[in-house]
Amino acid sequence: MARTQNNNDPKKKLLEEKVINLGRVTKVTKGGRHFRFSATVVVGNRKGLVGMGTGKANEVNDAIAKASKAANKNVVRVALEDNRTIPHEATGKIGRAVVLIKPAKEGTGVIAGGAARAVLELAGVRDIVSKSLGSNTQVNVAKATLEALKSVRTPAKIALLRGKKVEEL
Repeated sequence: MARTQNNNDPKKKLLEEKVINLGRVTKVTKGGRHFRFSATVVVGNRKGLVGMGTGKANEVNDAIAKASKAANKNVVRVALEDNRTIPHEATGKIGRAVVLIKPAKEGTGVIAGGAARAVLELAGVRDIVSKSLGSNTQVNVAKATLEALKSVRTPAKIALLRGKKVEEL
């Protein structure tokens, strides 16, 4: 009995992807230089799901495809308040890159730069203020932003952890 492969993965169609970083990696051998490409990709559905992945290959397109596949495997749910901002201030730290994210009033928009903006927009955050502290390495800033988003908790989640009702907090 022949098995048919289902290439119509519903998760892939729902997630947008954005290339954060493309780099050329050089390995020097006695035979000369060997070039490869590394890519970092962020995926998200702009409704609370976001993921990040990296990939390396001999061709740019292959590296992006690998990174996209890795990002789809690492998708996490982000706690959004009113589907536009985060419930409270948070900090994420990866290496020497530190990213501070703060909730903002409606209509503020995404105040963030570069890699942090890509992660926040694909996560579905519409009103937020962010500040990159320390290192400005794009990949580490993106990872730190994702780490900060992961650490955010809703009041309902905190109440559940404490064994109380939301009104008691």
